[in-house]
Amino acid sequence: MPNAPIYVTMPALAPLEEFNTLLQGVWERGILTHNGPLVQQFERALSAKLQLPGFVATTNGTIALQMAIKALKLQGEIITTPFTWIATISAIQWEHCTPIFADIDPHTLNIDPGSIEQRITDRTVAIMPVHVFGNPCDVEAIQTLADHYGLKVIYDAAHAIGSTYNGNSLLTQGDISATSLHATKLLNTGEGGGCITKNPALQESLKRIRFFGHNEQRDIVEEGFNGKMTEIHAALGLANLTYFDDVLADRKSKYARYKEAFSAHPHIRLQKLQFGETNYSYFPIIFDREEALLDAVARLEAAQIYARRYFYPSVNTFKKILADQQAPISEEIARRILCLPLYHRLTEQAIDRVIRMIGS
Repeated sequence: MPNAPIYVTMPALAPLEEFNTLLQGVWERGILTHNGPLVQQFERALSAKLQLPGFVATTNGTIALQMAIKALKLQGEIITTPFTWIATISAIQWEHCTPIFADIDPHTLNIDPGSIEQRITDRTVAIMPVHVFGNPCDVEAIQTLADHYGLKVIYDAAHAIGSTYNGNSLLTQGDISATSLHATKLLNTGEGGGCITKNPALQESLKRIRFFGHNEQRDIVEEGFNGKMTEIHAALGLANLTYFDDVLADRKSKYARYKEAFSAHPHIRLQKLQFGETNYSYFPIIFDREEALLDAVARLEAAQIYARRYFYPSVNTFKKILADQQAPISEEIARRILCLPLYHRLTEQAIDRVIRMIGS
């Protein structure tokens, strides 16, 4: 349908019959949750696929961030980015820590290490950078700061499955990385997420935290909550994991098609990919003026093309839940950035249509 609506994203899904085959086993076993066999299989398969030291599957990516804070026993200020989704901040606040905003690099859109250092005080306990749109942060500079000041690093890697640094999964960076398996992500379980750490003791703590703090003898040994992934979500993850390489390659090809069209645009610039390799999961464009963005959005929506102002607004401006903190670069970028449609079922013809609408 040439005139069907085009949305900013849609889930990449395995054939329904493959999902149903996995569900048949769930029905036969009668096990739906509590670290069931498919959850364990999914954790092993994903760890093997991405060469991770382990994967602790969770209900969603926000819970994964909260679990990371709990496992590291953090109390105090956590320096993070204002250019993110509100879940980054919610996780910090739910764990009774205080978010402190360091501004972003205007080119990579990731947290600026120089701005991080300016905000470190004797109350700082950790840094929580975000790999924005799957674009790797300057992980070496961030780790150098953390080591120098004795801070923990939790990466909000919600967008980062499939991104790499020095040939290794980006999810292996920091003390703990927390990722999302939400329907919009390259690999999805519908709703879901997970934690990754190289530290075996932390990994065991994360497993306990997601199940109310139980140890293997069912004794409560630490504070926890219900962060478990269900067998149904794990089944979808296993089915989709089979096609992950195809989805990643498809996304990279479509990203390149957009990039070729907009690289030389006189009034648009692109996110700079500087450290490691992105997973090409989003295609943001940055207009030179907010008015130009609003005009483009109006034209796109008139043609039933639904791009997204993401992230907008800069989260430091949510004054009903946050004390006033300035982040002028993030605030300015947030007013002028637009993520274009990009997903597995999006056709090249649809991409060309979006390009024409933006360029007109």
